[in-house]
Amino acid sequence: MIVVHVTHEAVEKIGGIGAVIAGLATAKAYTSKVSRTILVGPLLSTDSPVNMRLGKGGQVIYSSLDAIHTPPWREKFLPIEKTYDVGIIYGTRQIDDAYNGAKVQAEVLLVDVFHANSARLNLFKAELFRKFEVPSMEFQDCWEYEEYVRLAEPAFEALKAIGCNGSSEPKVILAHEYMGMPLALKAVLSGSPNTRTVFYAHEVASVRPVVEKHPGHDTMFYNVLEQGSRRGQVLEDIFPSVRSNYKHGLVRAARYLDCVFAVGDYVREELRFLDNHFKHMEMDLVYNGIPAVHISLEQKNASRGRMRSYASALSGRMPTWIFSHVCRPVLSKGIWRDLRVMHQIEPLLAARGETATLFMLGTLAGQRRPHDVRQMEKRYGWPMHHEMGYPDLCQGEEVLGDIFEQFNRNHQACQAVLVNQWDWNRQVCGDLMPEDMTLADIRIGTDVEFGMSVYEPFGISQFEPLAFGAICVVSNVCGCTGFARSASKGKLNGNIIEANFCRLPSEMAIPELLDLSIAQRDVIESQEAQRLAEIIDSRLPRGDDEIKKMIERGYGLARMMSWERVVDDLFLPSLDRAAK
Repeated sequence: MIVVHVTHEAVEKIGGIGAVIAGLATAKAYTSKVSRTILVGPLLSTDSPVNMRLGKGGQVIYSSLDAIHTPPWREKFLPIEKTYDVGIIYGTRQIDDAYNGAKVQAEVLLVDVFHANSARLNLFKAELFRKFEVPSMEFQDCWEYEEYVRLAEPAFEALKAIGCNGSSEPKVILAHEYMGMPLALKAVLSGSPNTRTVFYAHEVASVRPVVEKHPGHDTMFYNVLEQGSRRGQVLEDIFPSVRSNYKHGLVRAARYLDCVFAVGDYVREELRFLDNHFKHMEMDLVYNGIPAVHISLEQKNASRGRMRSYASALSGRMPTWIFSHVCRPVLSKGIWRDLRVMHQIEPLLAARGETATLFMLGTLAGQRRPHDVRQMEKRYGWPMHHEMGYPDLCQGEEVLGDIFEQFNRNHQACQAVLVNQWDWNRQVCGDLMPEDMTLADIRIGTDVEFGMSVYEPFGISQFEPLAFGAICVVSNVCGCTGFARSASKGKLNGNIIEANFCRLPSEMAIPELLDLSIAQRDVIESQEAQRLAEIIDSRLPRGDDEIKKMIERGYGLARMMSWERVVDDLFLPSLDRAAK
C-alpha cells in the first residue's frame, strides 16, 4: 500500500501532526504493511540552503529552485511546473522515533506555491465551490488558506509523476487536518478508482476558536454540544460566526471523502455536531500513541533528584514533590488551572511539612540564545523571575509571567516556575541546571503532570510521563482520557486523574450556557480544583515501594496505548477499510 500524508509538517516536526506521523511511520506493523510513505506539503520557505530543503539528513533528488535535475525527473516535473507556475522539490528524509530510536526513510514532495497560474487556480476554486460548497473566493487573501488550495492540483499531478497512479497498489491519501483537504478533494474530483481519501481529524478547526474565545470555554461548549445534538441542531445553528472561519468550509467538505479518522471521542462528536452528514459517515477512532518505555526505580529517582536539585538551586528550597506541565503556553492548555490546583494542594502538603515545585516548560518565542539565558539568570534570577520583552517574556507569555509571580508571592509550600524556553539542559536553560540534565528528566522525574486543557483533541504530552510512574491529571475533554479508559476496559488506571470542568452545579439551558461568565466558571473551576487536589494528595507515592507500583502500573497502561498497539489495533484496520 502507498500512503500519502498531506501536511505542513512534511519536512520536520513542528507540532502534534509531526509527532503522529513519526509514531505511525516508525511502528513495525506500519513498515511491514506500507510499501511507500510519501509526505506532501507546500514549501514553507525559500531561504533554506539546498542541503536543508528536506530537513536534517534529507536528500534532494530534484529541485527546480536549486537547478538539481536528476534524470528522469526533469522530464516528469517540468510540464507540471510550467502548467501551474510552481516549483517542485522531490527527495527523501529520515523519520526518527525519539523514544525507541527507530529510523525510517520517507519520500518528500514539496511544491513552491508562492506563484500560481491564476486562471487554472480560479477554475479549481470554482470547482471546489460547485462540487463541495467550499467558498475559496471569500478567503483568497488569507495565505494560510490560499497556499493549500494552490498546492492541490500541482501536487496531485506530481504524485502521478512519481508513480502513484499507474501501479496496482492501493493508494490512500491522508489529509491531515484542513491543510490536506484541497489535495484530497482534487483526488475525489479525479475519480481515480485505485485512490482512497481520508480526513485525518487531529482537531475540529471550526470548534477550537469557539471554545477558546468564549469565557466559559469547555464548561460552556461541551454542555451546549450535548444539548444541541439531542435537539438535532448543528454548530452553525448556535454559533453562526463559524462561517467566517477560513478552515470551516474545508472541514465540512470532509464528508465527501471516503472516511474519517478521529484522534479522540470528542473529535468524532464535534464532527457529528458540525454537520449532520457526519452522523451517517464512517468515522474510525484512531487514537494517538504514547511512549511506552520501561524504567527502573533507580532511573526514576535519579531523574527526580536532578529535578529537585534544580528547583533547590532556583528557590533555595529542596521540594518534596515535582509537578510539571510541558506544552505550548497557549490559552487552550488551561495553565491557570494548574495554579488553582496548586493553591488547593498547598495546605494539604504543608500540614505534613511537604513542599512542591511546578515547572511549566514551553515557549511561544522559540529557543532563546544560551548567552541571553545566562544574562537573564545572572541579572534577575530567570526563570524564577521574569522581565517583560525579548529575550524574556514576549508574544503572549507576559500574562503567564504575571500570574506565576503573583502565585509565588502568595504561597510558601508550593512554588511555580515558568521556563519559557525549549529543551531542558544546561546549555539552553542556564548554569543553575544540573550539568547532566536532559529533556528526559522532566518526563521521567516528575511526580505529577498537568494537562487540564479546555480544548485538546488528544494530548500526547499529557501522557508522556505515564510509563515513568507519574500521576497524569487530564481534562475529561482530552482525547487521551478516552483512550486510557478504553485501554483500561472502561475504568481509569490509578495513575490517571480525570479533571471534569464541565460538571455544572445545576442544569442550565443553552441560552444560559452561552451567557456563562468568567465569575461563574471560576466557581466551577475552584470546586473542581479542590477535588483534584485531595485526590492527588492521596495518590502521591510516599516511599520506594509505592513508586515502584506507580511505575509498573503506568508502564502497563502505556504498553496498551503505545504506537505499536495503535497501529496494529486501530490505524491499519481503519486503513484497510479505507483502501477498500
